[in-house]
Parts: sequence; structure tokens; C-alpha cells
Amino acid sequence: MNRLIVCAVGGNALISDPDHISFEDQEAVARRTAERIIGMVKQGWKVALTHGNGPQVGFELIRSAAAAGRTPPLPMDACGAATQGLIGTMLVRGLRHAAAAAGLSIPIVSVVTHMVVDAADPAFAKPTKPVGPFYDADTAAQMAKTQGWTVIEDAGRGWRRVVASPQPFEIAELDAIRALVDSGALVVACGGGGIPVVRKDGDLVGAAAVIDKDLASGLLAKSLGADRLIVATDVRRVQLDRGRPEQRDIDRLTSEQGLRYLAEGQFPAGSMGPKVRACAEFVASGGLAAAICHLDDLAEAADGKAGTQFVPEAALV
Repeated sequence: MNRLIVCAVGGNALISDPDHISFEDQEAVARRTAERIIGMVKQGWKVALTHGNGPQVGFELIRSAAAAGRTPPLPMDACGAATQGLIGTMLVRGLRHAAAAAGLSIPIVSVVTHMVVDAADPAFAKPTKPVGPFYDADTAAQMAKTQGWTVIEDAGRGWRRVVASPQPFEIAELDAIRALVDSGALVVACGGGGIPVVRKDGDLVGAAAVIDKDLASGLLAKSLGADRLIVATDVRRVQLDRGRPEQRDIDRLTSEQGLRYLAEGQFPAGSMGPKVRACAEFVASGGLAAAICHLDDLAEAADGKAGTQFVPEAALV
């Protein structure tokens, strides 16, 4: 078969519970994730793997705040780069171990990836994504004044910095990623949605932003001409009318149905919304199929037998 699938796993997928957040704990979970990815390779898929980094970026920002006055703070784009390297090494080690156990000999590599966004994106004028530690009101006000941050009260737990979540539109390392995939390598890329950068005077300049990893994964899948996109999460299927008496699981959606439900407000922007959007837009752009599934069901979802499958309209005729 040797077709290409882009698979997205969340940063939370490396953290089994709040009591197991060390590097060693996360690496152990990464090994289990890697076994599922290698399962798809054994089915004959070429794989490009993406991942989230929300918790890990939070850890970096907390470390930076705790070390204030002793070490220079890291800007958001540098935190993204650092966590790409951290999670990338966990996944690459896990993938190499799983591949060897399966008797496979394939190149496996992680690519530190920059994601270009528009400096004029309206998201920069209205930051909404909470990041980093909680502060009391006085400290938050001081940080806003001295650092130029936008801060909000977060669910009564304290005050936090918020940053923009702009739309990704260009993967700076796309040619290198494509060359690696075409050569037969299993590539880890676009970690955490990519390092956010804007173009300025011919250079790539870091931006204080967080890019949604599902939208970035969809862009990667479209840019590579992948056959399928799979977004792994902690639920078996997408649900309509979630939390209501009429709540129900959905096995299959067309891209048009997915986008319509999204416009109707069925899927929250902070959770399932970007996943549905990424899958629906990928299929609408010509992808054969996409799926949202549980991490345990990756291999079955790749075969169209698990999760919520997104298909072209013609597939239902």
C-alpha cells in the first residue's frame, strides 16, 4: 500500500495522570504511543507524526517564572522549540524501540518545525490562549505593565497570561519534511503546532503565540498530499449534543456535515472544534478520509473501522 497518513497526538497524551509528569513518566507513555504508530507502519502506511505540547510549554513557563532573576526568561517561540526537542526525543526513542521489536528497519527522525503565521492575523489583537503559571491580581498587573502581557482571570483560580492563537498558513521546513517522507522515513514534525514565527524583512521572527496542533496537522496533511489524517484524543468518537439527553456518538460525517455542525456551535473551540475543523477541511481539500479516534484505536481508525470517520460526500452516495 505505502500510502501516507498524518497522525496527530496531543501533548496530554504523554501524561497519564497529574502524579506522573516527570520526563521518565512521559517517556514511558511515549513508548506506548509509539507502539500504536508502528502498528500503522506494519499495516503498510508511511507516517508523519505530529504532537501537542500544551502541558510541556506550561512546565517551561513555570520553570522560567520560578527562576526569575537567576536565568533569562524564554519567549514563547523558544519554549515551543525547547518542547519540540524534548517531546521529539521521547517519541523518536519510543518509535525506534517499537520498530526494532517489530522487526522493522526504517529511518526515524524528528524535525524542529517553524510555522509561519500572519503578523496581521486578528488573533494577535485579541489574545485568548492561557499559558504558564497562575498569579495573584497584583503580580499579574505588574507583569502586564512591565512585560506588556495581556492577563485574564482564569476560572477563579488566579490570573494568567494569554497569548494569540493565529491561523497557521505555511510550514517553513515543508520541503525537508517531504523529502524525508518520500525517502521512507517516519517523521515527527510540527510539534505543538510548530514554532510560531512571522516573516519580517526576509527573516523568520518569533511570535508570542500558540498554534493549534490539529490545524497545523491538517495543514501538513494537505501540504504533503497525504491520503489520510487521524487526530488521536481521549474519546472513542465525536459526539453531537454533548451533555444533553439526546447526546449521541457519530460514526461517520461528510466534510460538509462536519463544517455545518461546527458553525452551529456543536463543538467547542477549546477542545473538539479544531479537531473537527482540521478533519473536515482536509477531506474537503481532496483527502481520501480523516478520523478522530481514541489513541488506542489508531490502527483500526486508519483502516476506517474505528473513531468518527470523515469522508467525501460521494462516499455516502
